[in-house]
Amino acid sequence: MANNSKIMTIIRHEYLTKVKSKGFIISTILGPLIILAFLGISVASSVLTQNSTEKKIAVLDRTNLKLDQKIILRDKDRFELPTSKSEDELQEQVLNEKIDGYLIIPDDFLQSAKVTVYTRGGGGIGFITLMEKHLNNIIRKERLIQNGTDTSVINMIDVSVDIGTKKITAKGTEKDYTEAYAGIGYILGFFIYIMMMLYGSLVMRSVIEEKANRIIEVIASSARPFEIMMGKVIGIGLVGMTQVTFWLVVGGILLASAGPIIMIFMPKPEVLAGGMQMAQVPQLPIDIPRIPISLILGFIFYFIAGYFIYSTLFAAVGSAVDQESDAAQLQTPVMLPIILPMMFMPAIMANPDGPLAVILSLIPFFTPILMIVRVAATNVPLWQIALSVVLLIGTFFGALWATSKIYRVGILMYGKKPKLSDLIKWIKLAK
Repeated sequence: MANNSKIMTIIRHEYLTKVKSKGFIISTILGPLIILAFLGISVASSVLTQNSTEKKIAVLDRTNLKLDQKIILRDKDRFELPTSKSEDELQEQVLNEKIDGYLIIPDDFLQSAKVTVYTRGGGGIGFITLMEKHLNNIIRKERLIQNGTDTSVINMIDVSVDIGTKKITAKGTEKDYTEAYAGIGYILGFFIYIMMMLYGSLVMRSVIEEKANRIIEVIASSARPFEIMMGKVIGIGLVGMTQVTFWLVVGGILLASAGPIIMIFMPKPEVLAGGMQMAQVPQLPIDIPRIPISLILGFIFYFIAGYFIYSTLFAAVGSAVDQESDAAQLQTPVMLPIILPMMFMPAIMANPDGPLAVILSLIPFFTPILMIVRVAATNVPLWQIALSVVLLIGTFFGALWATSKIYRVGILMYGKKPKLSDLIKWIKLAK
């Protein structure tokens, strides 16, 4: 009971100190706004630049098939009027910055499928991709025409496919939000990544600060090192949970109110005499998917599990050094397992049921980030979720055993900049 009382005292001190700080209050309130602004800017920039480029290109057609007119009709903002100038004249115009470049369609284009673009350089990937898209469509149609295909047949096959997805449930079929849930999974995984880095580093800095000010010696005189470490980890963890809970509540309110708010700004249907509507009731321009409670619970568990594993490791690093600048070398092995999952996120989202996704998501140090992505993007088998839970709990106790030994020795070590090999020795020597 006495040990629990000491841990609770440290938890209470860490929690109240951090929660009452101005930095916590400001970041908690502004956090959702910053995230929304970041996502909004990312989506807007992606949409606005998807098919945009500032390049203005002249088209020199040598096929006598009027392909220059066809490509210009496809994108009048990108391509200049057909030109009859020579290459030398076009080069001169490019050098004098009268045009940004010119496209030469050779006379054997339908056979070679090769063109050349001359510019002053730059333009980005979108510039080339856009021209390839237009020219691919043009050459496909021209080849069909040259081989005697009827234009009605060409128009009939020149149709883009619109794929609609349905999800089968015990109650029947419903709309499938695979892409939306994959995006949500990415956001949740990225959020766990940020929070583990943020609060893990906060635990490390707190230990370093108390050690540098010799406060840790006073605390160690009345509590065991293990109690100090656990109190600090749990206290700061509760700070993180407070912040996450607030953000979840705010996010739920925003999602619930998004529909009515959007409808306010949509045009109202005209009403004729007798109360009949002239047009249908406007529908929402976006279809907001329902967030399953299982996904929310999974996010909370994997966030807590990841935090406790990494915060104990960060606490061990903090106990081993006298100042934060000395922690860079020791915290690299701790930060790498947090950073590496972010590199695999696109592959996991593309194939969440593949062997790579299964194996990586069951590596305990990767699990908090990658498993929540899979849970959002697909139906993860129950045995994989259960195994990930067991592995995470086992990893936490293993990390706790090792880091408590480092913490016990490290908090009373001064004046030496330890190496990773020194931490291993401390684990072996500590009782």
